[in-house]
Amino acid sequence: MTSTYSTDIVIFGGGVAGLWLLNRLRKQGFHAILLEAHTLGGGQTIASQGIIHGGLKYALSGSFSATAEAIADMPARWRQCLQGEGDIDLRGCCLRSEHYYMWSEAGFRSRLKTFLGSKSLRGRVQAVDKSAYPEFFKRATVAGTLYQLPDFVIDTESLLAELVRKQEHHIYRIDAESLVFYRNGKGDIDHLTVSNGDDSLRIESRQFIFCAGEGNKGLVSRAGLLKPRSQVRPLHMVYVKKSGLPALYVHCIGDSFSLTPKLTITSHAAVDGSTVWYLGGELAETGVERNAAEQVTAATALVQELFPWLDLSDAQWGCFTINRAEAKLGNKFRPDHALYIEEANVLVAWPTKLTLTPSLADKLIEHLAAKSITPMAKDNTVELNKLLGQPKIATAVWN
Repeated sequence: MTSTYSTDIVIFGGGVAGLWLLNRLRKQGFHAILLEAHTLGGGQTIASQGIIHGGLKYALSGSFSATAEAIADMPARWRQCLQGEGDIDLRGCCLRSEHYYMWSEAGFRSRLKTFLGSKSLRGRVQAVDKSAYPEFFKRATVAGTLYQLPDFVIDTESLLAELVRKQEHHIYRIDAESLVFYRNGKGDIDHLTVSNGDDSLRIESRQFIFCAGEGNKGLVSRAGLLKPRSQVRPLHMVYVKKSGLPALYVHCIGDSFSLTPKLTITSHAAVDGSTVWYLGGELAETGVERNAAEQVTAATALVQELFPWLDLSDAQWGCFTINRAEAKLGNKFRPDHALYIEEANVLVAWPTKLTLTPSLADKLIEHLAAKSITPMAKDNTVELNKLLGQPKIATAVWN
């Protein structure tokens, strides 16, 4: 049996970008639904470190572009939402840390990069008096300087739960293999079909938005689109678990020529009660050339080098790879801002970074307004509830 459902907008992808957009659109009166083939946030969102950052890495060279300036405004934008005063009410979302730090080694290049970054981000970066150091850094046995950034760390699982809670009756799981797009005479996508056992569902919509991260590539292919192109940049992330491990949220600025922090650490709580350090930065970027055993060895040596006063002899180590998906624009390898590409009545979108999620939603909503797309369809969600199930929220890999 085939049922038909009509709506204003169909969003593909249940990561933070798709869920944020769903909340924004429905708040504006659009009848929008979100379709997810796996778990909600199971790709880049749950694998992110949860840092809502203000563009430090773009200021380590001493220059501060308009793009970096836009990123610099993101922590304040997110804080408004967390206080219930922004585009989305996120007062139910948990923070891992209210502050983020930068630890600069004593080497010349490390001090130079930190100096340039602090000057470019004047008013946003503050040197911490040693008397006010967190206990972990008071125990330091190597020379270094600690700075406090305007950045903070959000708990991605609670963020997903909060975004889902507000729109749970408009989020559905589909079988991606059964998905078929159909075009009309104008070249627009007229409708799509998905199957659930013996039942088939026809979904008609005026606008389709792909926010599926790495999954955008497959959606673009299924929809027969030619213009949107994507690329991935792999990371080899590492985590270390130990009971009693102190919570740490810090960029470690190394003495190399790289403008990427040598190591970026966030702390998380495992279900067994132990603390998890989640390790990214240059370690994760260069680690794609190493196998799992080599990456853990490299991470162990790096942490020991940076924090020789810390005993991790009985810690548990693990690692995994994740692909960061982003738009591919000419020869530019690393987009620094949220992007979307339009073809027919489809918008293919990438936030590029977690912190830029609100910016991506702004751009998409502004585009819809410029195209005079306004709420029209009647919401008949009950019919979908009978045909499609709801996807579960992803959990962190160490759990």
